[in-house]
Amino acid sequence: MNELILRTRAFGAGALRRMKDFWEDEDGMGTVEVILIIVVLIGLVIVFKKEISGIVESVFKTIKADTKVITG
Repeated sequence: MNELILRTRAFGAGALRRMKDFWEDEDGMGTVEVILIIVVLIGLVIVFKKEISGIVESVFKTIKADTKVITG
């Protein structure tokens, strides 16, 4: 019986140590952060699609008009 208790305690301590090591491990955090940033940026593009399109069209119209003045 005592041997079973000692084995259970040893397993419990090892499991707690492994769980603590897993919790403190930050090797994959860079990848997760990059993915979250990309998801947020895609969401912003979807939400502000009309505004972004308007700005891009305006910029290209200005570039086209300025190009005509320079070459013209």
